[in-house]
Amino acid sequence: MTLQTNTALLKGLGVRSSWLAESDDASYQAPSLDASPDEILMLRAREGDQDAFRILVTRHIDRIVGLARRVVGPAEAEDIAQEVFLKLWERKDQWRPGEGGFRPWLYRVALNRCIDYTRRRRNVPIEDAPEQVDEGQNPLEACDSKQVSARLRDAVALLPERQKIAITLYYNEDMTAAEAAEVMGMRLNAVESLLKRGRRKLRELLS
Repeated sequence: MTLQTNTALLKGLGVRSSWLAESDDASYQAPSLDASPDEILMLRAREGDQDAFRILVTRHIDRIVGLARRVVGPAEAEDIAQEVFLKLWERKDQWRPGEGGFRPWLYRVALNRCIDYTRRRRNVPIEDAPEQVDEGQNPLEACDSKQVSARLRDAVALLPERQKIAITLYYNEDMTAAEAAEVMGMRLNAVESLLKRGRRKLRELLS
């Protein structure tokens, strides 16, 4: 789907986002469901409640755009994020209460879409060999300036796919290693290994 098509479909659901500029944004009033937990909103969305789904999209879409931007690059990030939520609406029955929180499930759906996209462009090795957790310096602690931050973003983009995803979830999305493992569908020690190797590679790239 094109960005224009996806945007039109989201606007049909009344979705608002920082990158969906509309002339009537100032008149938009959040529904009373706005403070409800994600799981409650998703339960209502499963019953066809578009107001509940609009809140979920507004609440999470910018984060999913950011995630896609870091994993696949900025050019396709908005398209991917919109496709994730469109498919989520079309297949909303696939989320089942009691089988985990909504946020990890949503991130897992988004990551799968990102991986599908990147694997159409190249073959990506799967890295899941367990190693000891790296106790070294957090490479993100070196970000004291915009220049260093830009160098770090460029370095993260050069990491192997699963290292990049683990680093992104752990540092940019503030997830624990266990939460990242749940999203990635991997063992905890495998994700810890990816974090170790990712940090080591970043130090090499930034040195």
